[in-house]
Amino acid sequence: MDDVELPTYNQYRDTVGEGGDDNPWAPFKSRLEWEIARWAKLRGPTSTAFTELLKIEGVADRLGLSFTTSKKLNEMIDDTLPKRPEFRREEIELDGEVYDVYLRDAMEVVRTLYGNPEFLSSMAFAPEHHYADDEATTCMYGEMHTGDWWWSIQELLEFRKPGATVVPIILSSDKTQVTVFRNQSAYPVYLTIGNISKEIRRKPSKQAQLLVGYLPTARLTHIKNADTRRRAIANLFHACMRRLVDPIRHHGVHGIPMASGDGVVRRCHPIFAAFVGDYPEQCLVTCVKNMECPQCDIDRGSLGDSTTGQPRKLLPVLAALETLEQGAAVYIKECQAAGIKPVYKPFWQDLPYSNAFQSITPDVLHQLYQGMVKHLLAWIKTVFGAEEIDARARRMPRNHNTRLFSAGISHLSRVSGQEHRDICRILLGLVVDLPMPGGLSSNRLVRAVRSLLDFLHLAQYPSHTEETLEYLVDALRRFHQDKDIFVQAGVREHFNLPKLHFLVHYAPSIKLFGTTGNYNTEATERLHIDYAKDAYRATNHKDAYPQMTKWLQRREQIIQHENFIKWRLSNAPQPTTERDAVVHPEHIKIARFPNFKSVRFAQLAAAYGAPDFEPALLRFILQLRNPHLSLRQVANRAAGRKLSFKSVAAYNVVKFWLRDAQGQDQLPDTRDAAHARPAYLGSRGMVPGRFDTVLVDIHDGEDYGVKAGYRIAQLRVVFSLSIKARKVAFPTGGNDDIRPEHYAYVEWFTKFAAAEEDNHRMYRVTRALKADGTRQASVIPVENIRRSVHLIPRFGRHAPRHWTSASVLEQCGAFYVSSFTDRHTYITVY
Repeated sequence: MDDVELPTYNQYRDTVGEGGDDNPWAPFKSRLEWEIARWAKLRGPTSTAFTELLKIEGVADRLGLSFTTSKKLNEMIDDTLPKRPEFRREEIELDGEVYDVYLRDAMEVVRTLYGNPEFLSSMAFAPEHHYADDEATTCMYGEMHTGDWWWSIQELLEFRKPGATVVPIILSSDKTQVTVFRNQSAYPVYLTIGNISKEIRRKPSKQAQLLVGYLPTARLTHIKNADTRRRAIANLFHACMRRLVDPIRHHGVHGIPMASGDGVVRRCHPIFAAFVGDYPEQCLVTCVKNMECPQCDIDRGSLGDSTTGQPRKLLPVLAALETLEQGAAVYIKECQAAGIKPVYKPFWQDLPYSNAFQSITPDVLHQLYQGMVKHLLAWIKTVFGAEEIDARARRMPRNHNTRLFSAGISHLSRVSGQEHRDICRILLGLVVDLPMPGGLSSNRLVRAVRSLLDFLHLAQYPSHTEETLEYLVDALRRFHQDKDIFVQAGVREHFNLPKLHFLVHYAPSIKLFGTTGNYNTEATERLHIDYAKDAYRATNHKDAYPQMTKWLQRREQIIQHENFIKWRLSNAPQPTTERDAVVHPEHIKIARFPNFKSVRFAQLAAAYGAPDFEPALLRFILQLRNPHLSLRQVANRAAGRKLSFKSVAAYNVVKFWLRDAQGQDQLPDTRDAAHARPAYLGSRGMVPGRFDTVLVDIHDGEDYGVKAGYRIAQLRVVFSLSIKARKVAFPTGGNDDIRPEHYAYVEWFTKFAAAEEDNHRMYRVTRALKADGTRQASVIPVENIRRSVHLIPRFGRHAPRHWTSASVLEQCGAFYVSSFTDRHTYITVY
């Protein structure tokens, strides 16, 4: 074991003082003062407004505050709370022009992240092999330390000097607008380390990704030649980034002692591992030209193929960069021969054990949602026309996990990644059964849409094995097989799209760096809100960056102190590397009190569409009381009988918490809900009733999937029995444990077929009918319902215009079971 020093929180306590047993909020005088300071810095108004509030006569005195202005609160934070890595303004000179860049010491940022006790239980200090089977034959890829990259770096460092701890550096950058009308932008760069769990890194509130610098946003418009200007912008970017990574350059080779949150000191080697950014940023980092792949040297004309080029070799590029002193002509020629633009000293040139081309990672947001899905939507609307696509989108039944596009999807502007995600949940249903113009068969188009959606969902698995990676590769292969249908339909001439080509690199990148959750740009986009937009709004918009950086430092100090207070209030436990057990709530949750205390059976028939409620409930009670009877015997006994009670208590919603379908206990549960609510009069008129469809376990099996005995039903009534009714229904008084607390009246759909249908690969279901043509209905325990299910209407050639989202489940005769409402559905239903 390495050396041990004082744990981080103990060092923190030495800085702020004990505070006494009665004041764990020190250096603030009281809990009230702390809560007000926290609100002012994290949730409150502008500094001027906060000062005006405190200046109201008697406010500060009555609250017992030691600060009376925002300025004095800032001074208190600066003087008494432990510091965070501070920003410094530096000047970068380029072609006689001087540009300001605001940077933190990258090594101090790494030390802060590595030593944060809040991350200790979610950190990895060595690479690991994970297996999906007891025989250790099926390798699993998830967190970054399960990938091949970490193993290879560890072996190199161990060969040089044993006892190394790899600290993978993950950088991300992206220019963003900070104002709506004034066209002001910021260029933040973020840093995190791969030792921290991806589930922690993706949450902005955890602050596991920190802002490490603001780069210049100058467009260099004084340079009139476009090629020269682009080269100058690239040189400026790399000059700033080189200054940023300089502090970690030496330590990557020789290591540096760093203490984790529990005080254990290890010899750490910060190594640049991955860069997270969109395609322009990837080209900028790797110095490759537009319309080229930053990872391989494939020809531009082959970007639309399913093949990949040779991986870009780092050594020839480094050799070309060494020719800089031989003059501009030689340098340009050698760089062109090596396949890069002649950028002056790329920031990664001297970083040890790093490969800039290998560091470029998949980007689910920009390559899939804002890339291929965006293209696919445009192609589909061109082929089928926006009117019919919108008509189908407006008539999709409601579901907890899907968004209803009441105005269609063709008129959406500036479509966000979340909107594209919502569209993908229903996209396959928009094209199924639609005829293509010109007599072309739509089968290949449907298969192309299905395969791309398969790729999109598989690419976001939190854990992969060789088998699931084969599914990923196969989905891309199937798309390439059928993509030419868009050429035949006249909407494309070629598929030479860099974003399409990069999909071939997903599986290799997952093996190298773990699953895509480790490096998704969605996290970076979310960080822009805190570190760029909110920070800018907190300034007076004059000389903004010094104010922004100071505002961010104080905000981080408050969050750091908040974590310290929680530690103090929990009796200062010793930090541990053991992971906290994830508390999973009960699978089903229903409101404590019913929405309607007493609903008569006649009302259930009229308002809920439950005409057979009484006989169904009678059959259920008889079956529960006489489990030895067959269904036919139960039906015979129930014939002609009536219940002595005539009402039940009704609930509107059933909520579900779904465990991860891949068995990842550390992942949060998927939230789901199903509604059984009658029509009611709202503020804008009558609101139609909503009766969702659900997946029911008809034999109490534990395995997920349609082959494990599941069936689709429409939820009509969720109810419970009164104490009096329970005594009537179960008069024996025994076996209380077999009596469910909540029940559901459901109408059944037909059983799942042995296999899904061809082309779209969805299961088709219809209403299950009795011999007289009425719907089959039953009463079941609510606990048998596993989750909600989204049904896609079989629209046919044209969506009937009299159908609505509220009525389509009643008016349509056949449905497809959607596989894409969420990842849990995709794994369990498909």
